[in-house]
Amino acid sequence: MLHSLWSIFSRAVLLLAVFLLPLESHADWINLTGAETAPNIAEIYVLEDRVKLTLEVYVRDLETFEDLIPDDWVKDSATERPSLEARMQHFANRTLQVVTESGEKLPARLELVEPRMRVNRKSPYAGMINPMTRQRVPEAPADKRVLYAEISYPFQQRPAELTFIPPQDEEGRANVSIGFIAYHKSVPIIDFRYLGAPARVVLDWDDPWYTKFDNPNLKRHHKSALMSFLYVEPYEVRHEILTRVKDMGEWMDLGLRGDEYIELDELEGLKQRIGEFLLQKNPVRIDSKEIKPILDRTNYVKVSLTGIKLVEVPERLEISTAIVGVIITYLTDGPPQEATVGWELFTDQVQRVPAPATDPAGPLQTFLTPDDSVHTWTNFLKNYTVPTVQEVTVRGSLGEMKLPVGTLAALVLLLPLGGLLVRRFRRGAPVKGIVAAAVVLVVGGIASYPYAQVAFARPSMVAGDLEDEQSKALLQTLLKNVYRAFDFREEEDVYDKLALTVKGELLAELYLQNRKSFAIKKAGGAQAKIREVDIQQAQARRLEGGSLGYAITGRWTALGTVGHWGHIHTRQNLYDAVITVDAMDGRWKITDLELLEERRIDPNAPVTTAVSAAGKL
Repeated sequence: MLHSLWSIFSRAVLLLAVFLLPLESHADWINLTGAETAPNIAEIYVLEDRVKLTLEVYVRDLETFEDLIPDDWVKDSATERPSLEARMQHFANRTLQVVTESGEKLPARLELVEPRMRVNRKSPYAGMINPMTRQRVPEAPADKRVLYAEISYPFQQRPAELTFIPPQDEEGRANVSIGFIAYHKSVPIIDFRYLGAPARVVLDWDDPWYTKFDNPNLKRHHKSALMSFLYVEPYEVRHEILTRVKDMGEWMDLGLRGDEYIELDELEGLKQRIGEFLLQKNPVRIDSKEIKPILDRTNYVKVSLTGIKLVEVPERLEISTAIVGVIITYLTDGPPQEATVGWELFTDQVQRVPAPATDPAGPLQTFLTPDDSVHTWTNFLKNYTVPTVQEVTVRGSLGEMKLPVGTLAALVLLLPLGGLLVRRFRRGAPVKGIVAAAVVLVVGGIASYPYAQVAFARPSMVAGDLEDEQSKALLQTLLKNVYRAFDFREEEDVYDKLALTVKGELLAELYLQNRKSFAIKKAGGAQAKIREVDIQQAQARRLEGGSLGYAITGRWTALGTVGHWGHIHTRQNLYDAVITVDAMDGRWKITDLELLEERRIDPNAPVTTAVSAAGKL
């Protein structure tokens, strides 16, 4: 019994891995400055009573930051070094300075120092040419050893401004290369940038979202506090909204106990109230009709270094920094011709709302204002073909048979000619002309054999082994059908579309697993839509028995994407599996699947860089 339950569970996991391709909830924004791979890294946090600085000092730049080096690291014990207090005073005044608007240099206190290995901050474009600057994106140092330090710069009163000054030479140029990131409380103020000169930040203590550097190059990619996204797909339209809880307080009663934090026991109720409120606002019309909206998902999210990230583990959130993402779905029978959003929500600070629309051709940016508050998407797709699921007929998939028409015609004519030749020979009549005609027919039949041929589909009754190319073509069509079936939202539609390609117990299992995947999505997960299936290898073995069937051992990649809140999340998997297909009523159906191996691969890298995930089942 236990073995049977384990078998069922394993098969469910297998089907989820092969066909549903769930995605982690992270964005795909990529920083092209290369600052996150700089030799030295500084992370700056402006808190209520201090500035916290964490430093990773590259081993070859230790001389610049020698004030931080512990005494017991100095080889020459006879060397007279200033005290730690004196060294930190020098560090605060000359090495890495934090200066208030009044010119006061904040004192520095060393909290922790120790040797570490550099944090791996991935940069997919490291070593490549930045398309905007035409400069090579730098790579992280090969030597990963760093001196890690945590330093505090305390202050008594909240400063209105702070200026961060890197180590400089006499001409005011930075002595070393420092990549830095800055936060005000929990809000990232910028993405990774280079601290190559003094950087002044204006602090908004009432609303850290609006804290910003005066240098326009020092900014974060996600700038707007309120955004509207319209996604148009063949069978659904999604209106997705990113909004801060603080801004929601302008339009609705948040119902919270305090004015500063959302407590753990308040998270779920507030999230639901915000979702239901937005369900009634910003009406969407599709082809001039009102369609019933579905509250698909509501999640707390954070703005991270790579974009929007779900808050997966409940935590106490600051009202001023908490962000909620809401997804509202409208189901359609096919591609709409027009969709409009009537935007109703503005504040004194938010008078311009980014509102990109994304369709199969890609995103198109626009902005909403109180004077221009209707966002209209129009279908201009001229050559777009709606993805669909179709039955795969046996006829035409088994290859062709060719008949040499010229040779057959010559044989047909030779038969009566041969009879005539025999009769004349018996009567003693001349046969020279008949022999000559026969020779002409034989030569003509042989000569026309490679050319005068008629091709027709091989009948299933004389089906033999499938060639590799035929196997690849058949597998490509069947897998695309299965993946496409999961693009539909209604469960009945999913079942009907699957039934065109899948049969038997496998159909029921796939359908049930699809229902589980919807539960995953409602819980905050994301299911990718497969955009590309690439069959790399396929070999078919004819099944024994009277019926027509093959066991196809195939290898393929499935590239899935899902777009949420302005970002495209991408995942690509490589599969090795044995798929059993049977001919049923003139149609091919998948009746069994055995997964041999699964690998998660980088969509931007060749398959050879894949990290094997085999054995997970």
